[in-house]
Amino acid sequence: MVSLREIGFFDSGSAKIRETSLSAFSRIAWLLAERPDRVRIEGHTDNKPIHNAQFSDNWDLSTSRATELVRLLIVKYEFAPERLSAAGYAEYHPVNSNDNPEARAQNRRVDVVILGRTSMKRAAPSAGVAQSEASPTTPTAVLTRPKPSPAIPETSPPLR
Repeated sequence: MVSLREIGFFDSGSAKIRETSLSAFSRIAWLLAERPDRVRIEGHTDNKPIHNAQFSDNWDLSTSRATELVRLLIVKYEFAPERLSAAGYAEYHPVNSNDNPEARAQNRRVDVVILGRTSMKRAAPSAGVAQSEASPTTPTAVLTRPKPSPAIPETSPPLR
C-alpha cells in the first residue's frame, strides 16, 4: 500500500490532483504498470464535515478523489480498467485520531492498495501444473454478482 497525503496531492476540499504532484504520481503509476496486479484506490478524509459547491459531504470527497486517480490511470497511463477499483471511506478508516490538526492531516489521504493478480477466472490447470501449485497471491475466491433486491431495480440511471 502506498499512502498519498492530501497535503502533497490535493488542495483542501478538492478531488483534482495538483499539477505539481503529477510527476510523483507518474512514478507510482510506472511502478504499478510493471506488475499485473489489481489495484484499489481508496479515498479517506478526516472527521471535519465538508459542504461546498462541489461536495455535499466527506463521502463525496473521498470517493471523488479515488475515482479521479482511477480515471487518471486509465486515461493517461493506459491501465486496463478491469485492474482498477475505487473506494471511498470518508472519515471511517482513520490512521490517527482526529484530536488535533496534525493527526487529522494524516487521515486525509488516498491509499493505493495492491490486491493481487488481474485474472479473476481460474483456468483449468494446463501443461502439467496442478491446481494445488497455484501461487499464494492468486485469488482463490470466485466472485459472483449478487441477486438484485426486489426493492431495488437491477439497473438504475448513472449517478452524476
